[in-house]
Amino acid sequence: MAKQFFSEEEQKLIISAIQKAEQQTSGEIRVHIEPTCKGDVYERAKEVFEQLGMHATELKNGVLFYLAYQDKKFAILGDKGIHEKVSQYFWDEVKELMAKEFKSKKFSEGLCLGIEKAGEKLNTHFPFQKNDTNELSNDISFGGGNNA
Repeated sequence: MAKQFFSEEEQKLIISAIQKAEQQTSGEIRVHIEPTCKGDVYERAKEVFEQLGMHATELKNGVLFYLAYQDKKFAILGDKGIHEKVSQYFWDEVKELMAKEFKSKKFSEGLCLGIEKAGEKLNTHFPFQKNDTNELSNDISFGGGNNA
């Protein structure tokens, strides 16, 4: 079961990383974990992005970290607002940093590192404003897998 992939302590660390990153930006960060992804990982990440309502943020500055742990696939998906501000090189660079941690079986550390880097970029382009509201949950979402 996806919810058991991370210990309670690891889940708290990931949620804390999201909260810390979002204190500096109007951007929104979500993490979605599921065991499998049978199709293209980016297509699945797009589906999850929509399901989580991430496309509905006011400034289109949501970032999704998607992980299908049994299939060893993951993707980072930035909405239109943030993607237009950073190059694909940035996303690839973050993905490489995360992959190094994942190869050492340090999945929560890899996610926290990716969240931190995304938060820094979001802060640069979408700094926190006094009237900002947390538009999306900071909790990790879990799926049963995608057999499409």
